[in-house]
Amino acid sequence: TSVTIGNSVTTIGSHTFSGCSSLTSVTIPDGVTSIGRGAFSSCSGLTSVTIGNSVTTIGSHTFSGCSSLTSVTIPDGVTSIGRGAFSSCSGLTSITIPDGVTLIGDYAFSSCSGLTSITIPDGVTSIGSGAFSSCSGLTSVTIPDSVTSIGDSAFFNCRNLTSITIPDGVTLIGDYAFFKCRNLTSIYCKAIVPPSTGNYTFNSVNATATLYVPTGCKAAYAAAAGWKDFKTIKETQF
Repeated sequence: TSVTIGNSVTTIGSHTFSGCSSLTSVTIPDGVTSIGRGAFSSCSGLTSVTIGNSVTTIGSHTFSGCSSLTSVTIPDGVTSIGRGAFSSCSGLTSITIPDGVTLIGDYAFSSCSGLTSITIPDGVTSIGSGAFSSCSGLTSVTIPDSVTSIGDSAFFNCRNLTSITIPDGVTLIGDYAFFKCRNLTSIYCKAIVPPSTGNYTFNSVNATATLYVPTGCKAAYAAAAGWKDFKTIKETQF
């Protein structure tokens, strides 16, 4: 039910506490610099985690399946959040991603159905495939201007997401990125040149949502693959 990690520990290896379903809280001391793959995965009773300030990477699937985890603070020194790091943390209602993070890995927060909003920091350039897929409670997302690509299925099945703003630096939006976002009513795309889209990027939303594009760009979007299927395209001054 509890564990004390000594101050001399520098590494927590892969799957060290995986499946410890009665573990309720853990403090990772400042001396720890590395947390291995799946170190706390499927710790379904874990409600709180304190991550030490020396950690720079949250590895793949580190807290995957920690369904009782309600909040977590990621220290400022972290620069990357690995693949599936917090996937299926269905009890997670809030998370602060520090400004130093440049990479949000594939499926990092997928199926975090309790999340209602998230702010992606300015240093992130790419949102991984499936990063926020099936976050069914998500109603708002802030994507910073630094982002240039949005991965496949990044927001797939975020069925309560009502609006999204795509920064002007985005050049690529992957397959199924906003597929099944059925309540998406407003899409604001700031890019002068329509970003490249994949298969079914906006499928099931392009018939009902309004696409807002920069003044003078309506014709370009109305002719572009993946964008021309929107029934309503309006110009606006960003």
